[in-house]
Amino acid sequence: MTRYRKPATPGSRYSTPAGEFRLRAELDELWRVLRPQVTKAVQEAAAQGDRSENAEYIYGKRQLREIDRRVRFLRQRLEGMVVVSRPPDDRSRIFFGAWVQVEDDTGTATEFRIVGPG
Repeated sequence: MTRYRKPATPGSRYSTPAGEFRLRAELDELWRVLRPQVTKAVQEAAAQGDRSENAEYIYGKRQLREIDRRVRFLRQRLEGMVVVSRPPDDRSRIFFGAWVQVEDDTGTATEFRIVGPG
């Protein structure tokens, strides 16, 4: 088993104001709340002695790596993000952030919003 990971496919640079808020809230929660809690738990586990057989220490370090990976991703994503808060001048076309209503053959209408990846 190798450590190689395929590069992530680039996501959309565009976001709605709500999407940007959600990403910033997640980043804030990870950095200010969750990471300090896990760091404290790792310090307490490390104080117990032998780290090679200490499950709490090993699991805590793994959690820290996952948190740090997500924080890096969110910071990079927010850095290059373009927030689309108003529609373009040409309203005859479908655009990012638009609400689109689609009707099927039976006449049932479904509404979708055009946004970037989750």
